[in-house]
Amino acid sequence: MDAVILSRFFMWCTILNAGLLALSFLVLAAGGDFVYKLHSRWFPMPREKFNASIYTMIGTYKIMVLVFNAVPWAVLAIIG
Repeated sequence: MDAVILSRFFMWCTILNAGLLALSFLVLAAGGDFVYKLHSRWFPMPREKFNASIYTMIGTYKIMVLVFNAVPWAVLAIIG
């Protein structure tokens, strides 16, 4: 497996994961009440705790996308 294939792999991983991250943000920004009502049926919790959990999840996912997708892609682009 050469650097070009790896670079394209990480590029597409970054694009797809960034798109999923943006979609998650948009769904929560536009329909946060709906998502809260849906999830609070299964896991009863106050709205503040739900907001903190979602904020933590999105932040963790963003860091993981950067560390495991964007940084390897950037490194391969620099050395390639």
